[in-house]
Amino acid sequence: MIQLDVISDPICPWCYIGKANLDAATRAKGRNPFDLSWRPFQLNPDMPKGGMNRRAYLAAKFGTERAEKFYKQIEDHAREAGLDVRFDLIETTPNTFDAHRLIRWARSADVQTRVVEDLFLRYFTKGENIGDRDLLLDVAESAGMDRAIVSDLLETDADRDLVANEEATARKIGVNGVPTFILAGKHVLTGAQPPDLWERVLDELAGAASPA
Repeated sequence: MIQLDVISDPICPWCYIGKANLDAATRAKGRNPFDLSWRPFQLNPDMPKGGMNRRAYLAAKFGTERAEKFYKQIEDHAREAGLDVRFDLIETTPNTFDAHRLIRWARSADVQTRVVEDLFLRYFTKGENIGDRDLLLDVAESAGMDRAIVSDLLETDADRDLVANEEATARKIGVNGVPTFILAGKHVLTGAQPPDLWERVLDELAGAASPA
């Protein structure tokens, strides 16, 4: 397996689209050589712990009219990727720090990608608040994690420093937007790359692995 680190935030629509495009490419090629590892990045590191009203957030960050045009374009890209994105259902823009802690713990349980996919689905398709701890516990339990253990961890500061330091390292090395894909620890792809680019990457990897 080839290590593929994905620096992302579960409220980043381009991260959701980027993952869908990667999946489309691996399906088209009939192979998936990647060991995905999801790394933390907060689009809104100063977001209040309880999040904030989405309309107020968008108005403050973009202006209402600009936000509508911007997210309409994202919806179009999401549909092209086969995703049902419902921004109209989202009422709260959450603080995602606890979600990132859960994603970190999910790696140890070997269900990290499953947890990330569920967070994407709940936020972008169902409009749920993924900053809510009860919801995070539902996600953990659905993925096969121990709900009671995760609940106890969320009640403490477990791994807060580790998540914060990992995000700080990403910013220090120049990551200022997501998704950022780091292939085998050295090749960097930024943004929601289209499926055909990932198909070319898969072909190159297959060629490199074939005997001369």
